[in-house]
Amino acid sequence: MVHDVPATDASRGRFTLNAAAIIVVCAIGLVFLGLSILFSATVSFKGGPYTYLYKQIAGVGMAAFAAFVVSRLDLEYARRHVKIVAGVAVALLVLVLIPHIGISVKGSRRWLGLGPVRFQVSELGKIAMVFCLAHYLALNQTRIAQFKRGFVFPIGIVVGFAALVAKEPDLGTAALMFAVGLIMLFLAGGSWRYIIPSVLAAAGALAVVVMLIPNRLQRFTAFLDVEGNKQAGTYQLWQSLLAFAVGGTDGVGLGQGRQQMSFLPEAHTDFIFAVIGEELGLAFTLGVVGVFTIIFVAGFLHLRRAPNMFQYLLVAGAVLMICLQAVINLGVVTGIFPTKGMSLPFISAGLSNLLLMGVLLGIILNTQRTWSRTGLRHGRRAMEEIT
Repeated sequence: MVHDVPATDASRGRFTLNAAAIIVVCAIGLVFLGLSILFSATVSFKGGPYTYLYKQIAGVGMAAFAAFVVSRLDLEYARRHVKIVAGVAVALLVLVLIPHIGISVKGSRRWLGLGPVRFQVSELGKIAMVFCLAHYLALNQTRIAQFKRGFVFPIGIVVGFAALVAKEPDLGTAALMFAVGLIMLFLAGGSWRYIIPSVLAAAGALAVVVMLIPNRLQRFTAFLDVEGNKQAGTYQLWQSLLAFAVGGTDGVGLGQGRQQMSFLPEAHTDFIFAVIGEELGLAFTLGVVGVFTIIFVAGFLHLRRAPNMFQYLLVAGAVLMICLQAVINLGVVTGIFPTKGMSLPFISAGLSNLLLMGVLLGIILNTQRTWSRTGLRHGRRAMEEIT
């Protein structure tokens, strides 16, 4: 007599492998697109395009190494050192605010440097916040409905990290961290009656901060009339929109765009998506959006096999950090959101964000390996019981 074999963790583990592999393939595709566009976007820069291209290739190599190292870690062992991770991250976020230690660029003090190498400390803050919050929420699963243990304390973790980043000031990254933290809290079972008021309170606090910082207020009001302020506050956004208009459906061709001639500031970092639109056209811009959508869907399908709440929330935080950052960047470049400096994951030039993406990918690869192995063990046990 033949018995039907139930769907085991082993059989579902194969899909988990595919979901994680899809994310990695998407990331690799975005990296190669970024290298191609970066070469074009920096053609008129001092030192030529090869200087930035070589730096980006080196950054990709370092990010790949970081992904490999993280993929081999024992996450449960690393979890035991969560206080050290939090302490180091907070110490660096405070250190960067100290004059003559933190490096200030255009009024924002966000970098620590060692010789010619600079690192944006908020990138470490993102990882630390996700790690600490996942640990706390998993540790307090039975208390998640409580106001103090299930809301005040986890929100305190999020606000603590986000406030230090906002102080730099970097309101966009702080808002990203707050959004990721709230969604993680919701996924852990947090109550809407606490989450919704906190969202409204955060929006009100952001409005107050914008009102109190003159250049932020000017940037926001200018955003409401892009064409009218194109000679001042929205010059960068105006040039970005022109790039999309010129590119049209088919694009003007790789290396043929005008924005590489220094018309568009930060064309190789925050606004590199506009260069893609101008040179490669609508199909590639929609393709980029589609790839990030695939990463999001595959990431949350991957979560179905999570063995515990800590790893579930850790991977959820990693996927959200990648995809929400992409949403903010794409929204800024296309004029949906006010102008805010934020890298496009895997594509924009910059070592700090590449390393962050490498670590986040490493977390996903780590769980793919360990969850699949756990699933196979459970599957063999189920088969033995059936036979």
